[in-house]
Amino acid sequence: MRIVVLAGGIGGARFLRGLKLAAPDADITVIGNTGDDIHLFGLKVCPDLDTVMYTLGGGINEEQGWGRAEETFHVKEELAAYGVGPEWFGLGDRDFATHIVRTQMLNAGFPLSAVTEALCDRWQPGVRLIPMSDDRVETHVAVTLPDSDSDSDGGSGSGERKAIHFQEYWVRLRASVPAEAIVPVGAEQAKPAPGVLEAVAAADVILFPPSNPVVSIGTILAVPGIREAIADAGVPVVGLSPIVGDAPVRGMADKVLAAVGVEATAAAVAEHYGSGLLDGWLVDTVDADAVERVEAAGIRCRAVPLMMTDAEATARMAQEALALAEEVRGA
Repeated sequence: MRIVVLAGGIGGARFLRGLKLAAPDADITVIGNTGDDIHLFGLKVCPDLDTVMYTLGGGINEEQGWGRAEETFHVKEELAAYGVGPEWFGLGDRDFATHIVRTQMLNAGFPLSAVTEALCDRWQPGVRLIPMSDDRVETHVAVTLPDSDSDSDGGSGSGERKAIHFQEYWVRLRASVPAEAIVPVGAEQAKPAPGVLEAVAAADVILFPPSNPVVSIGTILAVPGIREAIADAGVPVVGLSPIVGDAPVRGMADKVLAAVGVEATAAAVAEHYGSGLLDGWLVDTVDADAVERVEAAGIRCRAVPLMMTDAEATARMAQEALALAEEVRGA
C-alpha cells in the first residue's frame, strides 16, 4: 500500500509514528510543510521537517514534542551574551548541527529536497520525507501589535499593524493577539518539490493527520498544483480532526482558524477542506454530534477516539483512517 501523508510538525510527526505501527509494510511518503521555515543566525531552520525526522528517527525531545533529546543550549547562551538575537527562538546545540549541515548544502547549490534526503540518511525515519517545495515559502501573520510587549496579554492590540513571521507570532507572542490574516508568502510562485506530484499520483490513500489545517496542511495545499493533484488523484482522501471538543488538541489552531473565518469545531474544519478534497473525516467521540453535519457536506464521517496518548492509541487512529478509506473506496 502506498500512503501519502501531508504533515506539519508535532501532530503530524506523532501520527506518522502510529501510522508506521498500523501499516508496517506500507510505502509512506510524507509531504512536509515548509511554511514554518525561518532563517536564524545565518542558518536555514525547517522546524516541521526536522520534527518529523527527529520523531521517527528516535531523536526527538518527547516531552515537548520538538527539538532534540538530551539537548544543551551553550551556543544559544553565548549568542545571548554577545547580544545576538532573537532570544525567543531556542535552538539547541545538537539542533544547530542539523541547520549548519542543511545551510552548507543549500549554499553549495543542492535543493531542499535533496538536502532533506541527505539528512534523513542519518536519521532513517522509515518514510520518504519530501518538502512541499524547494522554493522559499514563509507563512506570515497580519496582526495589530500592542503598544508595548507588556501589553500583549490577549487583547486586540492598539498599536502598529504589521505582518510578522509565523514563528514570531507562535513562539514569541504565543498567539496572544488576534491573527487578522494568514499569508503564505511565496506560495503562489512556488512549485511542488520533485517527487511530490508523482507520489500523489501513485498513492493508494492520502491522509491529512491532525496537523494545523491553516498553517500546516493549508500551506502545503497553497503550493500550486498540490491541491489539484490530490483532488484529481482518484483515491480516498481521509483526514483526522485536530479539533476535539471545540478546542485544539495541542497548540493554538483556533487563533489561525479565526483568521480565515473558520470556527474551531471538527465539523467546520472538514467543511473548510471541502468535499472536493476530502472523502472521509474522523472526529473524536466527544464530537459525535458533528457526524451528521459533516456527512451533509458530502464527506463520509465517523466518530472514534482521537487522542494520541501513546503510540498504540495513535496506531488505532491510523487504522480507523485506513478503514474509512477502504469504506470510501468500496462505496
